[in-house]
Order: sequence, then structure tokens, then C-alpha cells
Amino acid sequence: MIQDIYPSRLYNEFHKYEISDNDYLLMFNEEGKILLGKKENEVIFPCKADMCHINDHNSTESNSDKESVVYLFSLDDKRFFLATSDIEIAKKNYSYYTMREVRDVFSGKEVFAVFTAFHLWKWYRDNIYCGKCKGKLVFHDKERALACPDCGNVIYPRINPAVIVGVIKDDSLLITKYRRGYAHSALVAGFTEIGETLEETVIREVMEETGVKIKNIRYYKSQPWGMAQDILVGFYCEAEEDSVIHMDENELKYAEWVKREDIILQPNNLSLTNEMMRMFKENKI
Repeated sequence: MIQDIYPSRLYNEFHKYEISDNDYLLMFNEEGKILLGKKENEVIFPCKADMCHINDHNSTESNSDKESVVYLFSLDDKRFFLATSDIEIAKKNYSYYTMREVRDVFSGKEVFAVFTAFHLWKWYRDNIYCGKCKGKLVFHDKERALACPDCGNVIYPRINPAVIVGVIKDDSLLITKYRRGYAHSALVAGFTEIGETLEETVIREVMEETGVKIKNIRYYKSQPWGMAQDILVGFYCEAEEDSVIHMDENELKYAEWVKREDIILQPNNLSLTNEMMRMFKENKI
């Protein structure tokens, strides 16, 4: 899966580092595309030394590097920073990529770094003003948070809980395909609602999307999924013997029982969904 980068490690602890020329400096545009270089299927990250200018159009004063970037995390010994203002690139061999393109085009531990950076970029972008008093938020001094200097409100990164469900019936797995968005094989999935346990989410989502009644819910594994700011929680369960598929046609374009040997996996091994389908296909579940 995307986070399986051992022996490499992502260090996400908060630090007030100052950027140096060899540190990676990531930039997203308003559409959420990230600026990257490419060598075959390898990600090339821009460094601070590749930037020829930093300019914050939201400020009437000239910002220093320290005020225009924020430390995100480290991947092994490489530090990643986020540009919080417009920058210009001295080198020309970079292009903007959507998260879907990053998922499809690149491979390796760097994809996990991109997804995690996107998660944090979107949180910073979506939280400019305080929701309590409308004051301008600033970086917190001691933790990964944004603080309002006017009323003291503190905001932490948002993480959305969601479930991935492998529904089993005899020697078949309930395979779905979304009506919009990702086109490959998938499992039932959905977000946890307020006041709902993860197990209750599993029951509701399977019923809403496919009309199938289930039993014997059991936890499998979890996965951070920065593309949607999610923490995905995987479960397997069994269908009740008399359950019949009644597909939600607004959500799905395909929902069928598929034999182990007939399951078509996704084109890469990044997602929890694909691993759960593969585990069943290989008779390990």
C-alpha cells in the first residue's frame, strides 16, 4: 500500500525548521496540482535552490523565506516544506500534476510524500480565517495547528474517517465500480457519519450502495489516504444468505459477486482497496 515504504520512514513530528537550499519546497496551484519533475516513473522534487523568487500577494510587506514556507515532514533524511506564497522556478523541467496523475504515473515512496503533502496543503488552504471571530489565522508555535491571535481558537488538521468493506458470499467478493471518478474495480466504501461507530458505517454503507445485509464484521487494516484527507479503515464481513444486490445507480455503475479467480485488480498496489481484493483473490482471507 502507499504507506508501506519500509525501510524508509516518514517523520511527521512538528518542528520549526528553517529551510535550506537542499530542502524540498513543494508548491500547489489553486486547482490542487503539485509542481514536480519527472525521470521515467520517478518523482523529482524541486529544492529551495531551484526557486528564484518568493512573493506573497496577500501581504503588503516583503516576506522572508521563513514566513513564506512551512515545514511539513521528513522522509528519511530529506525535509519537505510547503510554499505558502507564489514562487517562480529557475529551472524549466517541472510540470503540474493532479493527485490522480501522481497515482497513475509515478511509483515509490515519493508518492506517499506527495499525498501527505497534499493533505496538509488542502488543510492550510481551507483554513485562512477563524470560524469563531473571523480573525486571520497564524501558524501555531508549538504544534501542527493554526491559531487565532484574536480569540485564541486553535484548529488542527482535519482527518476524515472512512471505511472500505470486503463483502464475502461463499467464494465470491462484492466488487463495485463508481459511476464517477475512479474507473477501476473497487469495494464498498463510505464516510463515517456523526454519532456512528465504524461498524455501523460498514452496515449502512453496504446497505445504501448495494442493498446487501451483512454479518460477522471484522477489522482488517487501516491506511492514510491524503488524496481525500482520509484515514481508511478496512473491514471484511459476510453477506446474509438471502441477500440480493440492489445497486444504488446514482453512486455505482457496477456491483456484482465476483469469484476469486475472476477478480481484476487495480493497476497499482497503492490502495487498501486493492490489497483487500488481492488478499481475497489469493485465498488469504
